[in-house]
Amino acid sequence: MRQRVLAVLGGISMYRLVLFALAGLAAIALGLSLAGLVGPSAGEILASFAVLALSISAVDAAAQRVLRLPWRIESSLVTALILLFVLQPSLTPAGLGGTALAGVLASLSKYLIAWRGRHILNPAAFGAAVVTVFGLGTFSAWWVGTPWLALFVALSGLIVLWRTEKVRLMLVFLLVVVVVSVVRQAVQSQEFGIPFSAGEALPAALTQTPYLFLGAFMLSEPLTLPPRRWQQYSVAALVGVLAGWPIAVGSLFTLGQERALLIGNLFAFAFALRSSVRLVLTERTFVTPTAQELTFRTKGRLRFVAGQYLELEVPHRNPDARGTRREFSIVSAPADLPTLRIAYKDGDQKHPSSYKRALKAAEPGAVLAVTGTWGDFVLPRGRTPVLMVAAGIGVTPFVSQLRQLQATGAERDVVLIYVASEAAELAFRDELAATGVRTIVFTRDEPAELPAHWAWAQGARLDAEALQRVVPDLAARHAYISGPPRLIADLAPALQKARAVTTDAFAGY
Repeated sequence: MRQRVLAVLGGISMYRLVLFALAGLAAIALGLSLAGLVGPSAGEILASFAVLALSISAVDAAAQRVLRLPWRIESSLVTALILLFVLQPSLTPAGLGGTALAGVLASLSKYLIAWRGRHILNPAAFGAAVVTVFGLGTFSAWWVGTPWLALFVALSGLIVLWRTEKVRLMLVFLLVVVVVSVVRQAVQSQEFGIPFSAGEALPAALTQTPYLFLGAFMLSEPLTLPPRRWQQYSVAALVGVLAGWPIAVGSLFTLGQERALLIGNLFAFAFALRSSVRLVLTERTFVTPTAQELTFRTKGRLRFVAGQYLELEVPHRNPDARGTRREFSIVSAPADLPTLRIAYKDGDQKHPSSYKRALKAAEPGAVLAVTGTWGDFVLPRGRTPVLMVAAGIGVTPFVSQLRQLQATGAERDVVLIYVASEAAELAFRDELAATGVRTIVFTRDEPAELPAHWAWAQGARLDAEALQRVVPDLAARHAYISGPPRLIADLAPALQKARAVTTDAFAGY
């Protein structure tokens, strides 16, 4: 079910999905305000949003014009909507002036406090923190943390978290922040002799605080998260502790909410790729009738683990809603550096995105930027037997892993199941054959001249029965499956008998 939902959400750009979710939440908040159920008035909400949208859009447009980058209105509006729920809405000149300043600071932070195209600090949190700490006309009120909005925040946040596959990150954050918050209430109640009820404190920590909004729409932002899952969980736990038990900094302010998030952002940046990495395109080839491989020479120090992916930026004029960045699994092994290869589906699309058109137009010698390497789709430690299930171009991370095993001389019990629409769509046959890994091919037509350790599944469809037949020791293997979300959704039930299952869906960001 998770993969089927991801397949649907994957058709919407990340910025646009977040924008729709926040816009819907703002419309609900406006209705609740008209009914007198939330603090700010409808006029304050509308005026504050107008000021935020204008100030952020103006700075974004000017900065991106100077930097010769495409202006993305979705990004500007997302920042404006987040700040709308964080700052205290106002109709006073001083309040609206402070709101505009927060928007300007948030927008500027995207360009001045950034590293290789990625934010170091959450823009909205930075803008809100500065105006609050220095008392510049407004302050962070987090009025979104009200019981009337809690359910709507949870539902809209779940859609975003499902799309970014950060539901577990949110659960870690909520567990830590709620526990710490309840413990803090218990300690303070005992200290001041106030009655305390855990049964009341627990639901209040979820419905009467901004924790749901902070986790779903700010902590989960991919541009400020570290690459590995355990690193992301560490950041979530740190932010949860600081937000749940705000620490006083003298008599000036406390480290709560957006300031806790900013500290988490700095902690996350410590894990990030630090060096400036550029890729020089050296060769372009078709590896199947519908898939291309790009070969690059790296300029700068690049580190990755076999099975991870990179985010490649291709600036171009008039980008569509999916933007100028894409994620690609790395085909080459770490041992192949400074040569690096990626592959992507290309030839079967009638209406390719502006990004793919720009990437297709890149000629040898073109220099592109890597904004990071990410992912936990890596082989388990030890000697656990492995089953690899690749759907189409989803074979790319497995090529990297198998090449790395071959290059390092490591021995591993691996079975590869390769699913493709037809034999012509089997990419990297020679490289895979050279690794000596036992491979079972599921295609409608019979591939010609298969290596001795390869077998064709006789045109059978991969299902639970076929999988159990070709891999009788499935229960002893850690299964990895890579491909489009819809295919993963179809194949995942067949892997439930495996020792463990790890999936890698191409939803992108």
